[in-house]
Amino acid sequence: MRFVGNALHVVWVFLVVFVLGWLYLFGRIGTLFLWGPRKQRALGTLRGWTLRQGMTSLGATFIKLGQVMSTRPDLFAPEVIAQLRGLQDKLPPFAYSKVAATITEELGKPVGEIFADFDDKAVAAASVAQVHRAHLKNGREVAVKVLRPGVRRQVERDATLLLGGAKLIALRKKWRMNDPVGHTKHFVDAIHEQTDLRIEAANYTRFRDNFAGMADVKFPEIIAELSTERVLVMEFVRGTKVDALPADFTDAKRAKLALAIRTAMFKMCFEHGFIHADLHPGNMVVEADGRLVIFDAGLAKFLAEDILIQFIDMTKCLAMGTADDLVAHLQRFHKYLDGVDWEALRKEVTSFTAKFRSKDVAKLEYGELIGDMFAIARKHNVRPVTDMMLVFVALITAQGIGKMLEPDHNVFASIAQFLMPILMKRNELIPKTAEARAAGA
Repeated sequence: MRFVGNALHVVWVFLVVFVLGWLYLFGRIGTLFLWGPRKQRALGTLRGWTLRQGMTSLGATFIKLGQVMSTRPDLFAPEVIAQLRGLQDKLPPFAYSKVAATITEELGKPVGEIFADFDDKAVAAASVAQVHRAHLKNGREVAVKVLRPGVRRQVERDATLLLGGAKLIALRKKWRMNDPVGHTKHFVDAIHEQTDLRIEAANYTRFRDNFAGMADVKFPEIIAELSTERVLVMEFVRGTKVDALPADFTDAKRAKLALAIRTAMFKMCFEHGFIHADLHPGNMVVEADGRLVIFDAGLAKFLAEDILIQFIDMTKCLAMGTADDLVAHLQRFHKYLDGVDWEALRKEVTSFTAKFRSKDVAKLEYGELIGDMFAIARKHNVRPVTDMMLVFVALITAQGIGKMLEPDHNVFASIAQFLMPILMKRNELIPKTAEARAAGA
């Protein structure tokens, strides 16, 4: 039966690819009458649309893959990323009978013996798992996350197909330079980790320990004795999502919340080296007392010391360095091919730096900066370390949410101020710029 299922799945994948391939070719015909940047933008949008339609049709694993791809401005054009960001992994919930069977298999007791009550209607259903509200026998309200039946097998099956496709892409030398096999393996490994809820439980515990001293930020508490590979039980979080705050949420409260989000992200990126890699407004709520609660920690990344050093140095260059500092960083840390025209790269970086330093505070966009920076890197065949992209994406997300709450805040000045004591503690060279002097003051 497994062979039949695999064969049918392969047929479905090839059918989707075949149909979308023809649609892409027809779309290309429409771009024949365009020139220059306009044509490139149209092609990028067409490629992104084709990928989005295909991944939506192919289901959970591919949807997750597309969401991860949408966080990689070093690999894909902005138009492609804009399309992939439209992917949603909200799926119909699976039957309560399967939920009850999974809990019984994992915990060794029927639902009624573990919980005082259990809502058979899911409060959230995504591609990997769904969540139900319940009460323990002691009256405590909890959220019960249950893995979708067969999702791990589906991820493993899809991973084989994706890695096979990446190997085919790598046959072409020009495409092989982007390391499609390595990046695909990175993607599928991250998705596969989300099918073991013990990993998410361990992530929550580590985040709670890291933020134990920060009163404004909290991660839900895990009920360890009721959490297994396929079931995760934790405290139920009640609050308002950060992108749906009521009109009476004052500017002072918004500024305080924005500060909490920035500080939490800076601590993850620059101090802890352990980062929530799926951070977006849907995974943050504000409790009645104004405290920020962060959840859905299935995708997290620990940064090795060498990667952390690279990221601190890169961010220092962006926040308060010169063009020469940034080029020196690229030469020191990043992968690049022989024959890079460093002088041409230096000129582009100089122009790039001047462009963002001259903008008004309200118009500064960290995401746009990172996107432009990696567009220059792609042009000159400079390749960032994969793990660093997770950190950049986390910062982009934090800046986007912060800007929504506090539009006129200068995130670059905040980063520089946060980095200054870290740079001094690590005995790192501090740039001789006005931005660095202001941060030091």
